[in-house]
Amino acid sequence: MSQQNETNTSKPAAPDTAAPKKKSKGFVIALIILVGAGSTFGAMKYIHGLHHEETDDAQIEASISPVIPRIAGYVTEIRVKDNQKVKKGDTLVVLDNRSEMIQVEQAQAALTAAMSNLNVAEATTAASKTNIATYQANVSTVDAQIEAAKINLTRATQDYDRYANLIKDHTITQQQFEQAEAAKQGAEKQLQVLQNQKNAANRQTTAATSQTNATGQQVNVANATIMQRKADLENARLNLSYTVVIAPEDGLVSKVNVQTGQFLQAGQSLFSIVLDTNPWVVANFKETQLSKMRPGQKVTVHVDAFPGHDFEAKLTSFSPATGARFALLPPDNASGNFVKVVQRLPVKIEFIGNEPQIKDLRPGMNVDVDVHID
Repeated sequence: MSQQNETNTSKPAAPDTAAPKKKSKGFVIALIILVGAGSTFGAMKYIHGLHHEETDDAQIEASISPVIPRIAGYVTEIRVKDNQKVKKGDTLVVLDNRSEMIQVEQAQAALTAAMSNLNVAEATTAASKTNIATYQANVSTVDAQIEAAKINLTRATQDYDRYANLIKDHTITQQQFEQAEAAKQGAEKQLQVLQNQKNAANRQTTAATSQTNATGQQVNVANATIMQRKADLENARLNLSYTVVIAPEDGLVSKVNVQTGQFLQAGQSLFSIVLDTNPWVVANFKETQLSKMRPGQKVTVHVDAFPGHDFEAKLTSFSPATGARFALLPPDNASGNFVKVVQRLPVKIEFIGNEPQIKDLRPGMNVDVDVHID
């Protein structure tokens, strides 16, 4: 019995000693395969890393134009929907324009009144110039009369002096002497009167000249007023045109956040238009990856929305500062608990191919970027 038990217990011992040998051999083979594959993969990644710089911190970018009203007003009509394609100049939103139309009419009336004032000022100036010519003619006439009066006075004075000598000799009568004396005095009075008339004519001429200058200034003021009224009219018409909000460029409309009857403030953002310009990629590379990167290098872009498709592109420019510098609250490393953090620099990458898929790219899509640094 004891031999049988020993025999029975010793029989299963053979497979137990053989199984560990088989398991150990398979493990070694698997380990060799894994080590070989890992070494091959590591070597390939190392060689690839010598000629490429990659990052998945990259997104599609495009030009986005906000739609902003330039004047305040109530919305009367909305002519676009979400995600609608529009052309440059298409009407997007219409505002109530009644007050702007009244302002245009008021500006037009003010311009008409200013032009009437100009006509009045020009007519007054022309009349003043005519009066100046009349007064100058009067002065010339009086000058001629004064010259004639001087001649009469000279003759009368000579007659008086002659009769004064003759009266002493009683050659003439007293009456004749008195007539000569009266003629002299009359000539003197006549000359005085004419000189007074000349002074009055000169004063009238001076007054007419001053009035002409004043009316000439009124003409200048009227012309300036007309220019101002024209500017007011143009401004009123411009504000009237602003009641129709149009598309600045071709593109796709985003979500329309406006309702009919809503009151809009000037400068309030309504929605945006993603322009039909070519999109580009902004990739945020670590600062330690930039040593061999240069503008003009070839780039392969993998877009998550198009798996398996390679987009051809090129590196065009580097940002002037890291992304942290443009943050609302940029980090300040002046404190004592400074911890060095690797910064990332935005790099602009532009597509160079004509793949039809480019028009299907949307801003914000995630991409993987591979820069060929050789």
